[in-house]
Amino acid sequence: MRLAQYLNGIIVNADSMQVYDGLRLITARPSVADEAQVPHRLYGYVPLNHTYSVGIWASDVRLEIEKASRERRAIILVGGTGLYFRVLLEGLTPIPQTPDQIRIEVRQRFATMGREAFRAQLATRDPCSAERFNDPQRLIRAAEVVESTGVPLSIWKTRPKVGAISPPNLQKVLLLPPRTQIYERCDQRQRNIVIGGGIREAEEILKLSLDPSLPAMKALGLPYIMEYLKNGVSLEAVIEEVQRSVRNYAKRQYTWFRQQMSDWSVIESVGSEVDVCQVVNSKT
Repeated sequence: MRLAQYLNGIIVNADSMQVYDGLRLITARPSVADEAQVPHRLYGYVPLNHTYSVGIWASDVRLEIEKASRERRAIILVGGTGLYFRVLLEGLTPIPQTPDQIRIEVRQRFATMGREAFRAQLATRDPCSAERFNDPQRLIRAAEVVESTGVPLSIWKTRPKVGAISPPNLQKVLLLPPRTQIYERCDQRQRNIVIGGGIREAEEILKLSLDPSLPAMKALGLPYIMEYLKNGVSLEAVIEEVQRSVRNYAKRQYTWFRQQMSDWSVIESVGSEVDVCQVVNSKT
């Protein structure tokens, strides 16, 4: 927020869950007050029943970058989805968009067959993906690709990437406060989210009877709150489960960022919101 005000900038979302409407609290999206104070883009603009992808995000964010460039405003990409940054900076394999009908059929087949039977069927057409992936979304994606294009995802991945950006004034800053501080903030934030409106948010989503395999339904904490609403488990147990899952995710993120973003400027101090402006100043 301070950097956006300092640079006359626009904050653009780079978090795969904060794109969804109806999940403001559970995904810890910027508040209404924040959005009124500084322009925010690509937050809460995708319906919950849509299957969003990094390819769609990359296309949308390029439009925001072009618009900001015409307006002579800085773009500040903010988020924890490392894949989004990688695709933007390194490009994306040019896999054609999957038709909606194929996507629906593949997901229905996965729901009917179960993971292992689905994986065995996928192995007949894309053995590399069937062996490599265990996550349902990745298995489904591999099946969608081979059915819509006739070419296995593993083959597409060997083809040259396209669409990388290299703006002249690009600065890459990685915020990595001490792990203990991150875990403490995770625990406090998740407790505040659950008791501060997250349950009401989940109740509204539950009324929609959405397919549980949709990406939005995997938002951190949401499955546990849904379990609380459906089966009446104790609220404190739900909070503890949500806190544990978020801490584990943060731990994986921390390791991934350290390994994959080694050429970024790293800020580790507690007052990192001030240090960001200092880093930008030193490189401008």
